[in-house]
Amino acid sequence: MATISCRVKNNDDSVIQLLNPNRQTIYFKDVRPLKDSRFQLVNFTDNELRVSLSNVSLSDEGRYVCQLYTDPPQEAYVNITVLVPPGSPIIESREEVVSEGNETELTCTAIGSKPAASIRWMKGEEELTGDAEVEETYDRMFTVTSRVRFSVTKEDDGVPVDCIIDHPAAKDLLAQRHLEVLYKPEVKIVVTYPEGLTREGDNLDLTCIAEGKPHPHQINWLRVDEDVPPHAVVTGSDLYIENLNKSYNGTYRCVAFNAVGEAYDDYILYVYDAPTPSPTPTTNPANTQDSRAGEGAPQKIDHAVIGGVVAVVMFAILCALIVLGRYFARHKGTYFTHEAKGADDAADADTAIINAEGGHNNTDEKKEYYI
Repeated sequence: MATISCRVKNNDDSVIQLLNPNRQTIYFKDVRPLKDSRFQLVNFTDNELRVSLSNVSLSDEGRYVCQLYTDPPQEAYVNITVLVPPGSPIIESREEVVSEGNETELTCTAIGSKPAASIRWMKGEEELTGDAEVEETYDRMFTVTSRVRFSVTKEDDGVPVDCIIDHPAAKDLLAQRHLEVLYKPEVKIVVTYPEGLTREGDNLDLTCIAEGKPHPHQINWLRVDEDVPPHAVVTGSDLYIENLNKSYNGTYRCVAFNAVGEAYDDYILYVYDAPTPSPTPTTNPANTQDSRAGEGAPQKIDHAVIGGVVAVVMFAILCALIVLGRYFARHKGTYFTHEAKGADDAADADTAIINAEGGHNNTDEKKEYYI
């Protein structure tokens, strides 16, 4: 709907009228001479004439005239531009299914808009650049066609591609298409048995996991540069070899095929020596080490033995301290004097006494006299 308003300042009772682009009178004051019921009077006063237009079509576009009926008449103009939104966009693909590595092309068309619409492309979260062509039709409408080309990978399988229409008369207008991409298999070999090292005498069980689009129709097992052991058993995607020995060392390959191509995964087999049997234990079975704990498991510590050893050591230290104490106590105050100096060289006891310093044979010998 459009609204046309004619306003006059300081009107001196002059008549206001509204003319269409063909200069036909739509309203003269509050009277509608034009037999078009889409025009309706909204308000009429001495200073305003307001008219509404419903069901606007492209033919209503043009310049409308507000005329003040004076001598000479005074006029003001307003242009009405009609916006026509496009119809629902149409998206098409050059091929329904495309193989990885190949190029695909998508086309999006927006028909019958005014002005011409603009088209944007989105592949998931990635914006793409398209080539647009604009065609104007006989009724002054426009048709826009956009094409986008890109190479696909297996990651593009199932990804949506959006054709988004931008137009002033429309919003949230888009078309969507999901890519369908074919890709060759992805192959992985999984060791089902054994869990650890492969040793002589063990059995080997390998499983080949292969996924692709379309699903692989054939899976083959082979040994690179050599023949598969004669007693190896292949069941579908599984390879089973029993009683391994070192002659089976080599590279084993699983190859998967589908309509797009083939792919493989390798498993390198190396057979180790069989484990050496453990000697028969000669001690009490209650003290035998559990093999599940591993060869390097720590032995149990006897805390009672350790306590006894510590007690003996402490007792020995205490005894040593007592003996040393008594020894030092007995030799306390020992000293030498000079009273017997020179007695060591005497031939007998009497001579020793005579020769000893401090004896009776002194050079300053004292004598006593009786009167």
